[in-house]
Amino acid sequence: MPVPWEALIPFGLVTIMFGATGTLLNTSKRLQNQGKPVRYNVDAWDDMMMDRDKRLTGHKRGQQAEPHAPEDFETNSVWYTERAS
Repeated sequence: MPVPWEALIPFGLVTIMFGATGTLLNTSKRLQNQGKPVRYNVDAWDDMMMDRDKRLTGHKRGQQAEPHAPEDFETNSVWYTERAS
């Protein structure tokens, strides 16, 4: 049975476009996470730690090596913004 050579051009284009899209999506997600891989299966503890890291450094994936938190860390808690009833 002869090979339909005309079908190889669209097959190659579709393969290249899927590969390019996947590569760009992976690159975009890594750039949003400061070069670190994407987190999967995030539970409540991880969510709380990401919120803490965001308050400490300004980014949910940023971490700080200093032993003491900045002075404004005491006043930027989410609990201060909720209304007490």
